[in-house]
Amino acid sequence: MKEQFEMVAKTLQGLEDVLADELKALGAQNIQVGRRVVSFEGDNEVLYKANLCCRTALRILKPICKFIAHDTDSLYEMTKEFDWTQIITVDDSIVIDTVAYSDIFNHTRFVTYRIKDAIVDHFKDRFGADKRPNVCLEDADVMINVHIDEDRVTISLDSSGESLHRRGYRVAQNDAPINEVLAAGIILKSGWNGQTPLIDPMCGSGTFLIEAALIAANINPGVFRSSFAFEKWKDFDQELFDRLYNDDSNEREVTQPIIGADISPKAIAITQANMKQAGVAKYIDLHIRPIADWTAEDVPGKGYIITNPPYGERIMTDDMDALYTTIGSQLKHVFTGFNAWIIGFRDEHFKKIGLAASSKTPMLNGSLECELREYIIFDGEKKAFRREGGSLKSQGREATPKDRRMRRKSDQEWKADARKKGFGGKESRPAPRNPLEARYQGKPKGRFQRENRPAVVNSENPLAARRNEQWLEEILNRSANGEKKTTPATKRGWKRNTPKNNKPDNND
Repeated sequence: MKEQFEMVAKTLQGLEDVLADELKALGAQNIQVGRRVVSFEGDNEVLYKANLCCRTALRILKPICKFIAHDTDSLYEMTKEFDWTQIITVDDSIVIDTVAYSDIFNHTRFVTYRIKDAIVDHFKDRFGADKRPNVCLEDADVMINVHIDEDRVTISLDSSGESLHRRGYRVAQNDAPINEVLAAGIILKSGWNGQTPLIDPMCGSGTFLIEAALIAANINPGVFRSSFAFEKWKDFDQELFDRLYNDDSNEREVTQPIIGADISPKAIAITQANMKQAGVAKYIDLHIRPIADWTAEDVPGKGYIITNPPYGERIMTDDMDALYTTIGSQLKHVFTGFNAWIIGFRDEHFKKIGLAASSKTPMLNGSLECELREYIIFDGEKKAFRREGGSLKSQGREATPKDRRMRRKSDQEWKADARKKGFGGKESRPAPRNPLEARYQGKPKGRFQRENRPAVVNSENPLAARRNEQWLEEILNRSANGEKKTTPATKRGWKRNTPKNNKPDNND
């Protein structure tokens, strides 16, 4: 029987129920939904599938150690006690990412230093003063995630590496692109499954359109990535991963129109570049068209509108109130019979739409606390609509069932569960205050203050690091050394071409 172990998938606020359904479809067991996380159990196959297939996961973590610590000295001792030789060797490099919601550990950099020292000293004590893994901030062999909830410490291996929202198809973007995970989550939350038309009349850089095409064609979002962190793990199963990666048996043709438009020619050009890179250009129709110019003749029957209008923050228009008034007017007079899903930031803008929302879901778009609203657009009066069997209730996904909701366990329950799963579940004793810690101790941030990290814009060709040089040559119409080729580029259909039991060359 394959080894089953605990995993944690991180996601965005409001998408936990969608991610739980995705994991269930992949064969995950014991699924529990928390705040921006979903915990589950499975084997290596589930781990690989979660990274390859989940559209709403940001990263997949594999917990390896849990304990209760009351200060950074006990944090050091408990970490050092773990047998790190199961995970890494003295020749490996490591990187540590710390997230803390704690009044005890309120300086994450110092926590990271102490965890690093504990791991290094573990190897020094065993193998000698010069035998230790190195710390490498980029392209480390093993990525370690530290999560602290007050005094509860969970140390995990990060199986994903770069955040999973970085699909690898975005070659250009406008000033305020929506996160790929958020876009896919909104589409899945709406209930759209490719069986009806989908329109984004303010498409920007095309993220909704591309994610919709990937969903409709059932193309795994992970196939565009150059690597995953678990490929460097000691127990990595190359043959299993190649089989999962190359399996396109569930892909299908897109039968319903996916239509995008924007007032900006530059935005349309960006969308064209991105959807070509994703291999879904043939599924998407694009137009340079302002929202006010849509007519009934432009609409292919009843379907879904999913869009992210300007908020007046990073993208401005001359008259925001007029824009949202126009959106409401067009929904009522042009898009009758549609389900419209709109993510916005300001309540006063939503009011200008002039329609009652069927559902409202709080969501974070970057650092902005936004709201996703659904509008069911019907023709005529509300009473007549209901008499004919129409419903204003949301057609999207149901809320998370109670048996899936994660609750905060008592300390005794938490330690018992950790021991049961082989994580230790020990508790340290408070030690005298370390004077060095006092130098690093910052002002209390509060339990749930978020650390804002600048977004990294990926402007390079995401397939340039792909291991299949033949496909690279085909899509770029160039050889690996950059020389122009005369043979025409071919359609999407590349496959990993790595020999079994032979690690891929990461220097391509």
